[in-house]
Amino acid sequence: MTTPPTTPLTAPMTTPLIEVRDLGFAYRNGPPVLGGVGFEVVPGRGLALVGESGAGKTTLVRLLLGLLRPGSGQVLFDGEPLRGNERALRRAVQPVFQDPYTSLDPRQRVDRIVAEPLRSLGLVKGPGRRAETDRRVAAALCAVGLPPEAAGRYPHEFSGGQRQRIALARAVVCHPRVLLADEPVSALDLVTRVRLVDLLAELRDTRDLTVVLVSHDLTVVAELCEEVVVLEGGRVAERGGTADVLGSPLHPCTRRLVASAPRLPEPGQEPAQPL
Repeated sequence: MTTPPTTPLTAPMTTPLIEVRDLGFAYRNGPPVLGGVGFEVVPGRGLALVGESGAGKTTLVRLLLGLLRPGSGQVLFDGEPLRGNERALRRAVQPVFQDPYTSLDPRQRVDRIVAEPLRSLGLVKGPGRRAETDRRVAAALCAVGLPPEAAGRYPHEFSGGQRQRIALARAVVCHPRVLLADEPVSALDLVTRVRLVDLLAELRDTRDLTVVLVSHDLTVVAELCEEVVVLEGGRVAERGGTADVLGSPLHPCTRRLVASAPRLPEPGQEPAQPL
């Protein structure tokens, strides 16, 4: 097997939060979706998983969240196999998904939606747990730029960008170590995308979050992640520091992604031409 092009990583030597070792997966009676995938998520170093449609990004997210089991290889969390360590992973790694219109339960009020990780992980206990839960929900909503009164409303009362802010509030309410964001802005209009990327960067910096970003949009990747892994056909095509990979792409797949990536404009500006 040909070794994928690799540019030097600049992250200091430290124990990875998540380590993927020679990961392979195939759905039942189907061809391999992933093969020989390996990378590390280092604390404080955002990592992006990028690739064209069908590269295996969504399957990889499910494996990282413990929703699927690898056919070969393994995923380690804090140096321990993921299997049997799912609760610790759930506490430390919180996801944000692509579609803000389907990722929120329309029957639940926002306060119930945002508080879900606190309930499911049993993080608030004792006689004052209701007041403490309300306090944490209000703080999470404030952190994503939503007013406290949003807690009493339902998802259908909000725009797409506001719904994604609710999803972010749900993700950060339990103070995770890793935010796993799967195409978090691709379903939004351009101006809203710019604002949400700024918010993600702010949450990363103020809450000491390590971001794992799944995207085909290299402009968002460049804003949020120091490292990048490029997938093609379920395998690692190229990996390394984001500036190196985007500035001097070695693999044809990476070159195609770079060539097709529009620049993210500042709010109020017109969209720029592709890189």
